[in-house]
Amino acid sequence: MTKTDWEEEDKMIREQFAALIEACPRCQTPENLKLVNKAFELAHEAHIGMRRKSGEPYILHPIEVARIAAEEIGLGTKGIVASILHDVVEDTDYTVEDLQSIFGEKIASIVAGLTKLEGVFDQSSSIQAENFRKLLLTMVEDVRVILIKLADRLHNMRTLKSMPEHKQLKIAGETLYFYAPLAHRLGLYTIKSELEDLSLKYELPQVYSDLSQKVKDSEEQHIDFIKSFKTPIESRLQSEGYEFEVIGRHKSIYSIWSKMQKKNLPFEEIYDVLAIRVIFTPKSNLPEKTQCWAIYSMITDIYKPKPDRLRDWVSTPKANGYEALHSTVMGPNGKWVEIQIRTKRMDEIAERGFAAHWKYKGQKEKESELDKWLEKIKESLDNPDADSLEFLDDFKLNLFASEIMIFTPKGEVRVLPKGSTALDFAFDIHTDIGYKCIGAKVNFKLVPLSHPLKSGDQVEIITSEKQQPKYDWLNFVTTAKAKTRIKNAFKEERKAIISKGEKILKDTLHQKKLTINSRILKKILEFHNISKRDELYFKIGKGTIELDNLPKILSAKSRNKWIRYWKLNFGKSTSDKEDKADQPKKKQLVLSDNEDQDNFTISDCCNPIPGDDILAVQDENDKIILHSRKCPVALKLMSSQGHRIISAQWESHKILSYLAMINLSGIDQMGIVSKITKVISEDQNVNMRSLNFESHDGIFEGKIYLYIHNTEDLNNLIFNIMKIKGVHNVTRQDRIKN
Repeated sequence: MTKTDWEEEDKMIREQFAALIEACPRCQTPENLKLVNKAFELAHEAHIGMRRKSGEPYILHPIEVARIAAEEIGLGTKGIVASILHDVVEDTDYTVEDLQSIFGEKIASIVAGLTKLEGVFDQSSSIQAENFRKLLLTMVEDVRVILIKLADRLHNMRTLKSMPEHKQLKIAGETLYFYAPLAHRLGLYTIKSELEDLSLKYELPQVYSDLSQKVKDSEEQHIDFIKSFKTPIESRLQSEGYEFEVIGRHKSIYSIWSKMQKKNLPFEEIYDVLAIRVIFTPKSNLPEKTQCWAIYSMITDIYKPKPDRLRDWVSTPKANGYEALHSTVMGPNGKWVEIQIRTKRMDEIAERGFAAHWKYKGQKEKESELDKWLEKIKESLDNPDADSLEFLDDFKLNLFASEIMIFTPKGEVRVLPKGSTALDFAFDIHTDIGYKCIGAKVNFKLVPLSHPLKSGDQVEIITSEKQQPKYDWLNFVTTAKAKTRIKNAFKEERKAIISKGEKILKDTLHQKKLTINSRILKKILEFHNISKRDELYFKIGKGTIELDNLPKILSAKSRNKWIRYWKLNFGKSTSDKEDKADQPKKKQLVLSDNEDQDNFTISDCCNPIPGDDILAVQDENDKIILHSRKCPVALKLMSSQGHRIISAQWESHKILSYLAMINLSGIDQMGIVSKITKVISEDQNVNMRSLNFESHDGIFEGKIYLYIHNTEDLNNLIFNIMKIKGVHNVTRQDRIKN
């Protein structure tokens, strides 16, 4: 790089830094400006010569992270300084002690919390999960750690294009599994939505592209609709003397896609793609809550509400501080429209989360909700011996999108994840009450411990001094606190039983002149349908599993019916010759029809077929397992075992056939089944294995199992079946029970 180039680059860097200062009003006092400048000069010098994968100077990354923290989250000077310095300890010669002596203990501790783990973990552990755990430990001490980490993740996602595909999948997977729900839990709705959209963009690029185009195509039509919808509302609010704005926006791409998946509907049938938001400045003479309900009343005078779609988060805010009134109303031309009513304060908190609370006085009640949640995390972290992946699963349970409110007998409200049971509620009150719980009264009716609770239930816990915790409670509790407490109660006893079970298995194998190895363990685990070796040892130690049939288990062939044999082409396909210099280090897996080489397992949790977007996971025995990219199991693997992910794609397939299942429904008519089977039998690319039809009240529902070559053939068949009069819906089911 010439001197002129270096000077131009330095000028550009300093312009970006100046833009950061402009975006942070709290950084502009002389004292704070001096501190931020000192951090910038140190980071600039420390990162000199370092570049990102995109080729840009590395220092631009911490500047952008700091800008997100200032502009989109609203952090103050210490948060901005820590954002600028967040990679200095990890990537340069500076230590945490150096930063402590220069910037003080608080900033140094935040940077330490943002620094990735060092050292080696045992092979059964997940470095990704350990990193999350360390991050959360630091977050309990200072929530700014996680807010800066979310800003860091957001900028990494915005610049993910320059990374190789397997890295894109790993980063997008852990973002969707961990960081987006965490942003939601902290009330950072805007950041959460962008993280989800960007994750979808890299995990399912074609889906993202198609939906983006559909949203774009419908924009002009929606603009006209929003204008006609909001005009009478604006007139009414103006006549009442309110200062307000009515804005319309699309739901995020990811939320549209997610609803399409859950409801099994096409884009055209998602009725609440649009959300109308009424944001107003409250009048000084009335409480905010009263004014929200007054505006709701005005709107429902104009448009009729859908009775079951009213959500009141003004009377009882969400645990992340979110406040608003939501309703769905019937708009012009018979369209349902979601409408949200918020004050300006509520809107800022909704968009920027807990960081926005710092701007407002008298918000102690809402901030205490964050403290309660952090306390729950602390309880989950109290068990240092917990398996990191198990901990990540338990913690994920607390990043719930849906919450329920449960009332104690005295009328106090406790917020729990949707799906919580009576026993979860008992542990939420106190650990000892959980241990002694024998049942509950829900709305004055006696129910068992496993009874699932619904929002609004009033619950009284029944205890007995004779009751002892039971290990099988883990089968129905859902909260991290309950799981952790039950496991703690059995920790020592369980360790002894696991050791006993391992010894029994070793001795049994020794009698047959065998030793424990991964191949033998895999066969035994598969036979008993157990995923973890400790669980197997525990059941052997308890006597639940006998080893009398061990010879039969070890001599049996794999039960997995979905092994296919493929020709493996790393880094190239027969139709795509690429320059070797452009290949990523971890090459892509290309799957062809050839049957003569390596074997791959097609996972039965999502049953991908040629034409689906897939990824490959390499297990501990170096076997390749193929998953659909939208499979929840694959998402979890990307977030916890990213180093095992290999990007994969199908070649054209016309030889091997795959089992697929379609669901059908429609109006029952004479001969409808024969018309459907005729279409299938005439299709040369499809063979039918079995079918099942049921009819009730003039409606038929059917399931058909088919052998097909690829998604193109399946989609063509679905299209042809949809042409049959009376057939209203035909969808593919990913999960197939054999």
